[in-house]
Amino acid sequence: KEEKASIETELKKFADKDEKPSGDWDTRFPKFDATNLEEAANEVEEYSTLLGLEYNLEDRLKEINSALEKIGKGEYGKCEKCGKDIAQERLKVYPAAKLCLGCQGK
Repeated sequence: KEEKASIETELKKFADKDEKPSGDWDTRFPKFDATNLEEAANEVEEYSTLLGLEYNLEDRLKEINSALEKIGKGEYGKCEKCGKDIAQERLKVYPAAKLCLGCQGK
């Protein structure tokens, strides 16, 4: 839950949460002076960078939400492919892991 809050805090710095049920985020487009082409180019470049970051953070947030859902159902820590327990060491490093190392490597 701490990682989820951390990601949402980071997203709030440059994006707004969509009102739709999907709960996706939308990177805010910069408001720049159209008469200053250099500033406009820099703003568009920064927007592109933030858009990529938004997609990455949204993916992580979805993985975390999925893991939290599994915890609620008592299914957390089970490999989605083979059904075996995912090693605790793996879950400590990557709490949203869906596959055990054996299945991940296949």
